[in-house]
Amino acid sequence: MDLPCPEWVRHVEQKWTEMRSESFSLLTDIDAIFNHGLSLIGPEDLDTFSRISEKYSVKKSPERASEFRQQGNLSFKVKDYTAAALYYSKGVCHADKNTEELSLCYANRSAALFYHGLYRECLEDIQRSFEAGYPSHLQDKLRTREAACLNKLEKSNTPTTNHQTPPCQKNRNSTTCVSHGVSVYFSPEKGRHILATENKPAGEVVLEDEAFCYVLIPSNKLNTKTKKEGKAFDTEDRHCHHCLSQSLSFVPCPNCSYAQYCGESCRKDAWERWHQWECPIGADLLAIGILGHLALRVALKAGQNEVQRVKKSSQEDHVSCSSYKSDSPVQLSLGGHCREGSDHTDCYHGNSYMGIYSLLPHVAQHSPGSSFLLAITMATLYRRLQGGPPPDMWVSCKDEGVSGIWQPEMSMLGATALRHMMQLRCNAQAVTAVRVKEESGMAVQSSSEIRIATAIFPVLSLLNHSCSPNTSISFTGGGHIHHPESSHCGVTVTVRASKDLTAGQEILHCYGPHCNRMEVKERQRLLLEQYFFHCNCQACQSDLSEGSQNAQENASPGLKCVKCEKPLQSRMDRYMCSLPSCGHQITSADVQNRLQGLQCLLDEAIHLMEGDRIDKALKILKSASSQANSILTETHPLQGELADATARAYATTGKWSLAASHLERSIVAIQAQFGEDSIELGRQLFKSAQLHFNAGDCGAALSVIPRAHRLLSLHCDPCCEELQELHEMESCLQGLL
Repeated sequence: MDLPCPEWVRHVEQKWTEMRSESFSLLTDIDAIFNHGLSLIGPEDLDTFSRISEKYSVKKSPERASEFRQQGNLSFKVKDYTAAALYYSKGVCHADKNTEELSLCYANRSAALFYHGLYRECLEDIQRSFEAGYPSHLQDKLRTREAACLNKLEKSNTPTTNHQTPPCQKNRNSTTCVSHGVSVYFSPEKGRHILATENKPAGEVVLEDEAFCYVLIPSNKLNTKTKKEGKAFDTEDRHCHHCLSQSLSFVPCPNCSYAQYCGESCRKDAWERWHQWECPIGADLLAIGILGHLALRVALKAGQNEVQRVKKSSQEDHVSCSSYKSDSPVQLSLGGHCREGSDHTDCYHGNSYMGIYSLLPHVAQHSPGSSFLLAITMATLYRRLQGGPPPDMWVSCKDEGVSGIWQPEMSMLGATALRHMMQLRCNAQAVTAVRVKEESGMAVQSSSEIRIATAIFPVLSLLNHSCSPNTSISFTGGGHIHHPESSHCGVTVTVRASKDLTAGQEILHCYGPHCNRMEVKERQRLLLEQYFFHCNCQACQSDLSEGSQNAQENASPGLKCVKCEKPLQSRMDRYMCSLPSCGHQITSADVQNRLQGLQCLLDEAIHLMEGDRIDKALKILKSASSQANSILTETHPLQGELADATARAYATTGKWSLAASHLERSIVAIQAQFGEDSIELGRQLFKSAQLHFNAGDCGAALSVIPRAHRLLSLHCDPCCEELQELHEMESCLQGLL
């Protein structure tokens, strides 16, 4: 949930309707906007917010801890040790400190970890169970498991841990790593932007940027819908709430049921940095949404002194920039250190608060109602935060002797958080990772890119948008599993050239709406609504220049005539064959009904595959494919989905060659839909290489591997699992030749 929960939004909208303050609508200074919002907060607003946030409770609950432990026991009985460990972790989070329930959750999780081969983690849980007061009459079995772990570790003579560092992980610090030949420029038309000053080949890293702050995406706490088979876990259940690492042996916050960490180091670090102030208002943070949470965290990290310094420097920079008249862009510095004698406005690096503060909050572009919502929300959160001691970074030197007292000037904390909340609408970046779908019994599992956190990056935020970008991004830290005691626990984005760049060319990033995934009118509408600009990139210019007639005629890609198989063209409420002598036509409603029917068949087949009913799934897929072939060309996305599902079904039965042939049909549709240089095509080619490898077809596999490798190298970290597996397959096959 990015924005505040609907119930709070409705409350604030009602408040805005009742007052319709002209004076508020005229405010443009963020400090004034926040202070005005603060003056409007009454007891009824705080009571309403308290009532709403209670529904997002993060209190400990022994009853829920017991329920999660019992669910873990059920998963353990069917040997689903991953689900069991995750359920036990949820039990650990909800159990009170030093209770028998907590000791039982730790003890049971140690068993799941043992069967995973995670012996060191198992030993840690056994020790935690004893410390929590595990019943003495049950301790013998834990001692036996403890001895078995020690025996396993002694035989292996190597450390065993579920926190694995990728083989080529760099020793990162908190500064930005920028490719030679890349610089930040400023012009009145584009503002700050990034240009390549040298030619850059596709696949080369142009910059790496560390997130200034990020927040794990929470689940919808009010979603009571039963999860399929009880085995679905949210992002918050799988990732450390501080470093985003994946783990099966989390340690909880001792005071709330929400936050969990991959180790004691992360738990301590998170507490010292921000969780000691976030923990008492954890339910409030879930209610206001991830953008409000992230905005507060940025302000907490910066601190009062840094905000005051940067604010003063930014005001001086505004005066100098306002007199700038040249049409030629001016080069600024990009990297870890500022030039001697310069102010901080031309410095951008991973830990630069100036780089964050100087991002535009777009106050004038926010509607008065939107500004009112953000101001009232942040003012209410500030009031709730005042229920505890002030954050250390917001206590000035003169206040050191006044412990626990909020001084009037500390309202700058709320105003600063409001500024960042306004910035995040245009500058928040989703941190993503590839996750394999959990489908029991599937020999070939599909994967998808999921969002695990929302972050703000000082340098990445400077990249302008294109609907056909010349870069791709990947993340390290959040998407990898690494050691919890590592000194680096940040998230880094790597930006690669996805096309050849020439000197002087602007480096462009896609904000979401992509020309291969969305029609031009929809792209432009979304970009204007969220980012406040009318997109005029080359892709939009090209799409719009086709004219309304051509756009209408091409609005039905992938549909063909059932009589002569020529393409169909859209005409008002129907489709007509493009061959005049044929004259066949079909209504738009009929086309939609057929497509919906095919989608229902596909969904049913996938559901059967998940239940290991492969034969029945294949019958449905064959029927659906036959129907699809009569009205869809081979490039229609639904043809690709049907072919991919069929390939997975055959792979499950070990018919690798048959599976590979069907996947080829899927590749045709994927390439038409997403483009020949897309990550989607790269992942599909990777699956093709796997199938040919399993089928023992060395020639076919070796012909696909270079294509898959080239595409994945354009978009992914060199240490990603797909590229590592391609290297292993290629080495193995070449050894057989």
